[in-house]
Amino acid sequence: MPELSYPDIESAAARIAGRVRPVAVASAQSGRPNASGLHFALEFMQHTGTFKARGAQNFIRAHLEEGTFPEAGVTIASGGNAGLACAWAAREAGVPATVFLPTTAPMVKVERLRSYGATVELVGAEYAEAAAACRSFVESSGALSSHAYDHPLIAAGAGTLMTEILEQVPDLDTVVVSVGGGGLFAGVATAAAHHGVRTVAVEPKTCRALGAALEAGEPVDVTVDSVAADSLGARRATPLAVAAAQSDLVTSVLVDDEAIIAARTRLWDEHRLAVEHAAATALAGVSGTSDGANSADRGKTGSGSNAADTTGGYVPADGEKVCVVLCGANTDLGDL
Repeated sequence: MPELSYPDIESAAARIAGRVRPVAVASAQSGRPNASGLHFALEFMQHTGTFKARGAQNFIRAHLEEGTFPEAGVTIASGGNAGLACAWAAREAGVPATVFLPTTAPMVKVERLRSYGATVELVGAEYAEAAAACRSFVESSGALSSHAYDHPLIAAGAGTLMTEILEQVPDLDTVVVSVGGGGLFAGVATAAAHHGVRTVAVEPKTCRALGAALEAGEPVDVTVDSVAADSLGARRATPLAVAAAQSDLVTSVLVDDEAIIAARTRLWDEHRLAVEHAAATALAGVSGTSDGANSADRGKTGSGSNAADTTGGYVPADGEKVCVVLCGANTDLGDL
């Protein structure tokens, strides 16, 4: 099973330094229990609105350094945050990007991709058809195929977020991240473990690629049905995430959609932070800090375990310093 190492993340940090926005970390003082030790990593302020800019930069820059970047450029099948990040990073590097989307993709996404200078190919009525066309394009053109999360360079880029958090909160005990396919989790958990910091991986109960993989002992396909599925809707976790989750410093928890919605609403009402449901998923996984906590969560300890907790909450110990990563802001403001 593939694994990331901390030197991979150190290399990524050097490679993308000055090319991404350093994360801002803010205290989440709110007068609620456990809130005094709670921090928010405001990664939704990153270029393109999500952490994915880090992995995209690392992926493209690494290939340019190695002289393995093809004339045909980079390509990806994604109308979401990964596609936006890939197109943006390609523009910043001055290289071509081709993004494949189904014909049903919202025009606002198409236009945003084009604003980054990407060539947008609309193929088929479903994502699977666009992905197949992207694979054919790779074979015929020699373009470099990128992925939303399932690549060591992508995950290592995401992991640079953790090193920046620790520069601002050096005595951090726990970092909390939401999980889709697991690229962010794999990078952050690898960096966190190197520094002896616990990682809490939070997934929607009905969108749990990592949790299912941990139960099966390997990545498996899962059904996807959650309010956060637009960003966390991976059907299968990357093996990099499964490997990173084997640490005793990793805890996996599940939350329901009601908790995610409540956490997102609270971030707006109390902090005026407008984030994606995927970002709010992380906060929903920390009991005592949002309405995402279920009554069944009370009494849970802060000890690490990589087993999935189906009751939906991680309870910090007294005095524990916790940082919740708010990973993205590409959201519809209408329902806030």
